[in-house]
Amino acid sequence: MKVGIVGVGNMGGAMAQRLCSLGWAPWVHDVDTVKVRNLVPFGALAPVDIAQAATESIAIIVCVVDAAQTRDVLFGPHGLAPHLPAGHVVLLCPTIAPQDVESIAAQLAERGIHTIDAPMSGGPARARDGSMSLMVAGEDAAVARVQPLLDALSDKVFRISQRVGDGARTKLVNNLLAGINLVGAAEVMALDSRMGLDLNRTLDVVEQSSGQSWIGSDRMRRAIAGDLAPRAHMTLLAKDTRLAQEAAAHAGFTGPLGAPASAVFAAAVAAGLEGLDDGALLEFLQRPKMAE
Repeated sequence: MKVGIVGVGNMGGAMAQRLCSLGWAPWVHDVDTVKVRNLVPFGALAPVDIAQAATESIAIIVCVVDAAQTRDVLFGPHGLAPHLPAGHVVLLCPTIAPQDVESIAAQLAERGIHTIDAPMSGGPARARDGSMSLMVAGEDAAVARVQPLLDALSDKVFRISQRVGDGARTKLVNNLLAGINLVGAAEVMALDSRMGLDLNRTLDVVEQSSGQSWIGSDRMRRAIAGDLAPRAHMTLLAKDTRLAQEAAAHAGFTGPLGAPASAVFAAAVAAGLEGLDDGALLEFLQRPKMAE
């Protein structure tokens, strides 16, 4: 099955490595050509003419940052949509608004192109070993056509519905909870520090007690060690929690925790932490002004 991946940053690059490890040879493309070259030794292909590569493919995974980049990849000046044959399948993996997924899918459908709404969760390490989550929404026939690809990418493929946009809705619910949990973990670790306790010792307790969360453990361990190299940039959960709040408003729902958590990520980005791992929330909440 000839497939391509457009956008080979942390997650797209990890998915490409996963496919290569299983003997696939996906073609890859990114505006950062270094990222493309780094995948060639793993077995990925780096076509000069991506339009031709797209024409010869069965499916393309779009793994960019947001809806604007997704539209540019498909419908921009050098967009791929005009080159895709009828019956082609486009997998949309970015976390974007459900309405954007629906709009993009409608534009592709006008060309006879199928859309699978397939946001992912779990981070690069789990994408690389095939244990990330994929939330799949789309027509049964389109999903069946690329089922071997989905199975290769993940052993946790969740079939959400046949309605594109429902994958995005599920991902936003998940990421809002992740954001709430991470803000909570950073807050209690900042409090722990203010109380003069040993952060690692306290986290040992939390991980075996009722306060445990996967994202809290993952991010706080790195933050305590001073490792803020971005596995997941602060901007991502800032974007995702904002989109989740917009989706909540669209559904007529107001909760007590989502908006404050989203505001914390926005404040951290405004404070200059956008280039760091989102675990940098610990350092942000340890700042004196945050404790006042």
